[in-house]
This record gives sequence, structure tokens and C-alpha cells, in this order.
Amino acid sequence: MINYKIEHENVFDELVERGYFEQATYEDELKELLGKEKIPFYIGFDATADSLTIGHFIQIMVMMRMQRHGHIPIALLGGGTTMIGDPSGRNDMRLLMTKEIIDNNADRFAQQFARFIDFGVDGGAIIDNNANWLLDLNFLDFMREIGVHFSVNQMLSLDAYKNRMDQGLTFFEFSYILMQSYDFLKLYRKYGCKLQMGGSDQWSNILGGYDLVRKIENDKVYAMTFKLLTTADGVKMGKSQKGAVWLDEEKTSPYELFQYMRNVDDRDVEKFLLMLTFLPTEECKRLGALKDEKINEGKEVLAYEITKLVHGEEKAKQALETSKNLFASGATDENMPSTEMDASAFDEGMGLLALLTELGLTKSNGEARRLIQQNGIRLDGEVVADPSKVITKEDFKEGELVIKKGKKVYHRVVIK
Repeated sequence: MINYKIEHENVFDELVERGYFEQATYEDELKELLGKEKIPFYIGFDATADSLTIGHFIQIMVMMRMQRHGHIPIALLGGGTTMIGDPSGRNDMRLLMTKEIIDNNADRFAQQFARFIDFGVDGGAIIDNNANWLLDLNFLDFMREIGVHFSVNQMLSLDAYKNRMDQGLTFFEFSYILMQSYDFLKLYRKYGCKLQMGGSDQWSNILGGYDLVRKIENDKVYAMTFKLLTTADGVKMGKSQKGAVWLDEEKTSPYELFQYMRNVDDRDVEKFLLMLTFLPTEECKRLGALKDEKINEGKEVLAYEITKLVHGEEKAKQALETSKNLFASGATDENMPSTEMDASAFDEGMGLLALLTELGLTKSNGEARRLIQQNGIRLDGEVVADPSKVITKEDFKEGELVIKKGKKVYHRVVIK
């Protein structure tokens, strides 16, 4: 379990002060409950990929903080609900995955959770999978017990469904809220779960389960959502040049994670320090208030602390050292993001625009051309002025070529 100095007796106050809290049912009652009892609570994770992302790290941080205050996290893997897919925030139907892929993804999630949450036998967290009760449901029995508690009129008023009516909404997806609500009921009966938590975009789904348990079990349970991880521009955080920022180091290296956090907007430093690290609140605010060039100190601390949490102290130190070496001298380092390519790809040469796009440094040849025209690309330290430049084997020194994009992004190409 992560140790840090607890600044509030009640975790509710901590979640508010650190900027997680969005809204809750019966807020005062819930705060009182969290202050006097150690309760089981759950957060669900649909297994849509083979790794968690930095966007999931908010949920993980909340679970770690709740557990540190004595509450019992239930990490619920969505092996069943992933078979359908949550329509919230989507304008199309989620691509269906095979059960084998979903099971593999869920297993990978479980391995990653174990790095952050204590699943020990004595009072530890719980991990479960809703495939255990959703995959073998009897349709008629389920509808008689659960379906009768849901109003179609009310469901159609929810943004998750209302926004999809023009594009088309299948009954398959329409049933998602029933499945997720049933999860809360099962966890209440199985573990005495009193609280479901999740991102603010899940409020409607979470309320479905909250209402269902209260109606069927005639007991008080609660719902809470926390803020999504967004940038100062209102964009959902967690995308790099190559796509999602993963917690799996094979998909996003410790150095790449470090650099991603090192390059955040100045306005986001305090917010991300508060939500994504265990540094004391006052220190987060001090670092976030630094101005001009001094704010880089806050960004470096942010990048180091998050990389340390996700990948361990040794790899965080390596990423920090690599970053300093690159910025100070442009020297290469074994921890620099690298791509290995077949030397035959350069037999007749490859256009620099195409190479930049293939490496994920730019999204299109057009973007690559604009960068070069603005002197934003360097090859082994030399500015490239010609967008039509063709890269051949002769451009590689001892089989390597270091590309620098802008002031902060480095990438090494190795030919074999």
C-alpha cells in the first residue's frame, strides 16, 4: 500500500481538497458514513484494451486514497459489460470483441491493479469480474427481477441514449445500464458494498445501480463521481503523438510517460500534482504557482512523481536523467523512445514526411511539412529545411538517426 501523510481524518475532505470530487447522492450522509465506518466501495473497468491508461489513473488514485483511510476497494473487471459496451459519450456502437480478447484484457488489468492496490488476505481490496454473473443470466428471470425497475421513458431522457437516437441505438446497447446497475446489486449482496464511484461521465449509469439497490434491498447505498482528467483547454487527457498514454511500459515507455507529463500546459501543473501524486497539498500548490521558466521545476517534479508511481523509482530516475541529458547536450540515451526499422526500407530512400508520420511524430504529411517549414525538425542536431528530403541509409550514423521535434520531443530510429 502506498504510504503518504494523511492530511484529513475523513477521506471525503481529502477528495474534495485534492480536486477529485464532482457530485454525490446525500452528500452529508455519505461524508458522515466515510468518517465513522470502513466501507466496501467499487469502481468498474470495462476491459476494452490490454492495458490501463493514464486516464484510468484518477480512479486508481482514488482507490489508493480510500484504502489508505481504511475503506475496502472492489476493483470490478467488466468481463461481462465489455461484451456490450457503454454507449455513454459515443456516437457509434463500440466494436465487439471476442470473449478471449476481453478475458485477456481483464487479466492484464488485474495484474496492473496489483501494483497499486493491496489485495492482501487481511482486510485487503477485492477484485472481481462481472462476467461471473452476467454471462450466464437467464433473460426472462433477469427481466422479471431487474427490468421491471427501469422506466424506458426515463432512460430515453438520459444523455447517454438521447444523443444516440439520431445515429441509431440498438437494444443491445440500451441494456447496458441494466447490466451495470445489476453489478451494484450483486456486489451489495456479495460484499456489503455501500458505494459506487466513477468518472462524471458515468453519473447516469451509477445512479441506475444506486436506485436499484435502494428499491430491492430497501437499504441506504450511495453514489459518487469524480472529475475527469482534462487539460486546461477542456480536452480529455491521455493522448500522445502515438495515441493513448498507457500504464504498460511496453506500450508507453517510462521515458515517454515522463516526457508526456513534463510537457503539460503550465496551467495544469497544480491540478495534476494534486490529482496524480501524493505530494502534500501545500507543495502541489507552491509548485503550481511558479511562473515563467520556474514552472519547469513543477513540471519536472510532476513527471518524476507520476513515473515513480507507475513504473518505480529506478525507472523514474532513469527517465529524469535521460531528459536532462537530452535537454542539456542533445546526447543520445538508451532510454530514449526508439523505433527499430528494417534497413531495406531505406534502400531506395524514404521521404522524411512519410517517416515522421509512420513514427507517430506527426498525424499527417501535411503536419510534417508545416513543421519542417517552421524549422521544427532536426536530424542528428541539424535543422531540416527541405520538406522533400529523402532519408537513405547514409543518413544513419552507426545504424541510428535521432529526430528532434520542436524543443522537447526526441525519437531514435534504429535500422537492422
